[in-house]
Amino acid sequence: MRGLLMIGAAALLTGCVSSPSLTGTMGAPSFEALQRMCTAQPVDYGKDAQGVYAALFDAYVANRRGALSKDDFCAFQAAIAQRHASEGMSADPHARNQWVEFFTAQRAKALSWRAAVDPTLRSG
Repeated sequence: MRGLLMIGAAALLTGCVSSPSLTGTMGAPSFEALQRMCTAQPVDYGKDAQGVYAALFDAYVANRRGALSKDDFCAFQAAIAQRHASEGMSADPHARNQWVEFFTAQRAKALSWRAAVDPTLRSG
């Protein structure tokens, strides 16, 4: 039940800020391009791709506006990829719930980075 609550919270967070399509839109890189900023081999996130893209895009905005270094951006990406491989792809509900909890925290972190540099996220 807690996992479903966390998924709902992640969906709510994702809905708060619009993210471009996985293929990119005007002014926004594609999901693959964001991943290639840090690694030669993009990760297949399956059903989690849109949520991960939203988190990476928010971190990318913070990076582009000087609030997050490229090293920190790449470390953020790597941590998400590593945890997704070990927990997000698991058929075990406990492991999947751990992934959801971890990813929700990462999504919130990315939103806070972006909010620090993007005034559109702070307007009433």
